Amino acid sequence: MKSLPTFAAIAPIAAIVAIAGGVLALTARDRWTMAAGVVAAYLAFCVGILARHRRRRAARAAWGITSGNAPHNADADADADADRPTLIAFASQTGFAEQLAEQTARALRGAGVPVRVTSFADLDGRQLAACGQALFLVSTTGEGDAPDSASGFTRRLIAGVAPESLRQLRYGILALGDSSYARFCAFGHTLSTWLQRHHAQPLFDMVEVDNGDPGALRHWQNHLSALSGGAEIADWERPRYGRWRLVERRLLNPGSAGAPAFHLALIPEDPAALDWSAGDIAEVGPRHGPGFAAALLARLSLDGATPVRCDGRPATLAEALATRLPLPDAHIDTLVGLPPQRIVDALPALPHREYSIASLPADGRLELLVRQTRHDDGRLGLASGWLTEHAPVGTAIALRVRVNRAFHPPADGRPLILIGNGTGLAGLRAQLKAREAAGHRRNWLLFGERSAAHDAFHDADIVRWQASGLLQRVDRVYSRDGGPLRYVQHVVAAHGVTLRDWIAQGAAVYVCGSLQGMAGGVHDALVSIVGDDALRQMAEDGRYRRDVY
Repeated sequence: MKSLPTFAAIAPIAAIVAIAGGVLALTARDRWTMAAGVVAAYLAFCVGILARHRRRRAARAAWGITSGNAPHNADADADADADRPTLIAFASQTGFAEQLAEQTARALRGAGVPVRVTSFADLDGRQLAACGQALFLVSTTGEGDAPDSASGFTRRLIAGVAPESLRQLRYGILALGDSSYARFCAFGHTLSTWLQRHHAQPLFDMVEVDNGDPGALRHWQNHLSALSGGAEIADWERPRYGRWRLVERRLLNPGSAGAPAFHLALIPEDPAALDWSAGDIAEVGPRHGPGFAAALLARLSLDGATPVRCDGRPATLAEALATRLPLPDAHIDTLVGLPPQRIVDALPALPHREYSIASLPADGRLELLVRQTRHDDGRLGLASGWLTEHAPVGTAIALRVRVNRAFHPPADGRPLILIGNGTGLAGLRAQLKAREAAGHRRNWLLFGERSAAHDAFHDADIVRWQASGLLQRVDRVYSRDGGPLRYVQHVVAAHGVTLRDWIAQGAAVYVCGSLQGMAGGVHDALVSIVGDDALRQMAEDGRYRRDVY
């Protein structure tokens, strides 16, 4: 989370500061009650202090703009796009989609992203044509029908929008459904197909929610954080993690011009937790660095060894505070004099972070590939800093596995084309391990990083798989090894003829890695190779899948 200015200097917060001052005159019981309100007000506003910067950065990410390769006037386009509200449209039968739309809006507003919420009953093609970014939260009812509120969808949208009018629109879909019905999330799929036929561009693959699955909803929250420039968006429900022990941390790219990337290995406290499939996601509960709790305890004149309960487990006060979102300096005094347990209960838990799993349960441990994030002010990223630097090897890590069926490997031996960049190799590595275990040997890896000398992640695995015939073909590109900048999407385009042949023979295409730049570039390259309609049909058939972030 970015460092924030002093609250007293922010005019819109003056009222909150005044309230905080009055709190000090109240009893301890009253202070605790009001502290929760102050915390909520703070969390709703603090990230918004950097609103314009984050909106610009999120818009630039959606445009796929990176330093050195922005098109003419791209910065102006990105800024204009950032200042337009994100449309949040819901189609709800029971009210659940509407509730989630409001939660989505609150999360983005709290991160400084302007939004506009509307029902599908009030949505028309003119609004969509004028929109740069939209999030759709839609239910499916009955045997695959649209909710009643979206009954006019076909007449107003499908029949009333020109084929090219949505080319500027970037969108995400949260589809609610029940997998016991044959046409699971059918309305979400219908909407996605229609948007893509009108040349709208998906920001990420559709998130399907089966009977309110909390894991899928957390995945949606993770996308919201990315869209708001990495804002710390609190989880909508209190997390319940398992305990895993960090047993290995190894730097994979010493000397790289890029940020350090680490191979991590963890073993669960409960052996039964070694249960996942290739494509599943590790959700990590981060902690602050060691200095955070010490500074707060000194400010509050409290003993960090005091026993408390945190997220249902016994812990010391210092351990518990390391897992909590902080108050700004101007509000810490509202906690003075409160019992330690009430302080822990008043502060929300830090939001989780998601990582692709790079191993299989048969390996006996969960492996990750994590790049260290560093903010503009020099601070380490919350989760990457905890995993790659602050947590000593042997430390207990809060972690849970989320099933990600949308990226599970093909059930049969069809050819598999794996495309990715950077730490996206983690998800592709698990796919190759699954293919090896199943004896499916027709696989092709296309992968991009910075430098062959420093960034050939898991090179020994790739060389071994080539020698054994598991990988029939490998094409790696390194953007900083001289000559014009080339990325993995350029390699995809260059091998279009061979890719088309593999796809014609039934190959599936799996993409894992950066949402910014890579995912859109690879998608465009694949469209140029097989065409819009064919790629859309591959997605509908489960032959084109993406795990991008």
